[in-house]
Amino acid sequence: MEANIYQKLANRTLIERPDFDISDTQTMIAWNAIGLAGEAGEVADLVKKQIFHQQGIDRLKMKKELGDVLWYVAALCTEFDLTLEEVMQHNIDKLKARFPDGYTPDRTTFREGDAS
Repeated sequence: MEANIYQKLANRTLIERPDFDISDTQTMIAWNAIGLAGEAGEVADLVKKQIFHQQGIDRLKMKKELGDVLWYVAALCTEFDLTLEEVMQHNIDKLKARFPDGYTPDRTTFREGDAS
């Protein structure tokens, strides 16, 4: 599935602001950012249980939780009038600048504008 198609389909399930009397964009941004943090916490908790509680890796549960994270990322993109694809491309461009030859530990502190 293409990222922008996912975003469009996910947007079908965004909360309708009039139904909940939420018209403030900042409120919606906060709502989605808090949701993203909560879902990311669920991913972390699942990893903790799988590794430290020795419950084993459950790919299906991980897929579900990562999907929930992605939903909130898409919702935030929509609130900021961004597409998932442009955010993805921006991230790849940043990674190419930071790690032009692939990952190396000495480049982990490099930031755009630093000398190469």
